[in-house]
Amino acid sequence: MNYILLSGGSGKRLWPLSNEVRSKQFIKILKSSDGSMESMVQRVYRQINTVDKNANITIATSVNQVPQLKNQLGNNIDISIEPARRDTFPAIALASLYLIDKKNISLDDTVVISPVDPYVSDEYFSKMLELDNKVKKEDINIGLIGIKPTYPSEKYGYILEKNDTVEFKEKPNLEKAKQFLKEGALWNAGVFCFKLSYIKEKTKELTGFDTYNDLYNNYEALEKISFDYAVVEKEKNIKLVEYNGEWKDIGTWNTLCEVMSDNSIGSALVDNKSSNINIVNELDIPIIAMGLKDAVIAASADGIFVSDKGESSYNKPLVEKLDNRPMYEERAWGDFKILDMYKNSLVKHLFIKKGEHISYQKHNHRNEVWTIVDGVGEFVLNDEIKKVKSGDVLMIKQGDKHALRAIEDLHFIEVQIGTELSEDDIERYDHDWK
Repeated sequence: MNYILLSGGSGKRLWPLSNEVRSKQFIKILKSSDGSMESMVQRVYRQINTVDKNANITIATSVNQVPQLKNQLGNNIDISIEPARRDTFPAIALASLYLIDKKNISLDDTVVISPVDPYVSDEYFSKMLELDNKVKKEDINIGLIGIKPTYPSEKYGYILEKNDTVEFKEKPNLEKAKQFLKEGALWNAGVFCFKLSYIKEKTKELTGFDTYNDLYNNYEALEKISFDYAVVEKEKNIKLVEYNGEWKDIGTWNTLCEVMSDNSIGSALVDNKSSNINIVNELDIPIIAMGLKDAVIAASADGIFVSDKGESSYNKPLVEKLDNRPMYEERAWGDFKILDMYKNSLVKHLFIKKGEHISYQKHNHRNEVWTIVDGVGEFVLNDEIKKVKSGDVLMIKQGDKHALRAIEDLHFIEVQIGTELSEDDIERYDHDWK
């Protein structure tokens, strides 16, 4: 079965664990069955492959999320890259044409579209199989999954099936939400299923393009519009599949705390006078909480957040006042953390996974000093290669071409020295490690 997972957004609500380059779906805060920590995207990817052994998964995302996806899911995943942010209809259209033109999937085949980050049981993905089978066997243009509500919520849109028609309700106030529940309305999960021939026709109708290359090349000129508004709410031939099980949209600290397997992650101590406290600490220093109730504490290289749980959902206006560069980023080869910054220097810790390497590159505005602190690797400087190990110090002058490959998991400290210390000061070159 074909799946397109929509991976977008940037981090505000879950600051300081999320930031401009690290969206909520990449935060490793959930515990997998083997006890290791995993992110929401890792959890969903694992669940789909558990339920559907023949799953063909493509992730639709922006170019800045590609390194994190490869870091967490591997280099062999299928990705449809959006040239610009244009909401869910253009993203779904482009990814669908990617399946048709680049993956050679038949127009008669179906595809299920889903957000990349719902917190659900495996049964949810069994419902996707049911939905896919329904669209294949019945005369349906679009199939949807509706979530059986557990309470009248103002945070979600609703769908209501009446007299063989489906009505869509915007996010309501509390009184309307209560009325919707009495009428049997379901939460809109944002899951769609259709044949590829259907989306190809709709894409041609709404954009004028029906090939992947044409849509990609004209993507930035497309209207920013959701798939719901552009297609679903105008379609009459729709059927629902109901899911009555665990489902959470983990977009705020409140909801995230609800699914944490442990009350604290990282180095944290809480006294016995505290209650309903959650702590997530990504720093290498401890946090001690005493006499607190109904609070969340989160600490990362980007900052420290302390809030009453009831108020934690309203942090966005304060976070938007910050103008700090992201201090932690994941890349396909590993990750890095900024340890310190001065006027004309910057200190980083970088980790390269075994067998991976950073690109062959040069900088025009800075010198660098690398100190290998753990592991073994190969260092390239102006086309000369040498083996490096823990304790080695490597000098890189402005304009030098350089790269590093990990023979074993490799950690090193990078000191940048210059007047312009930016991730944009990189020119990349090809290098054959063989």
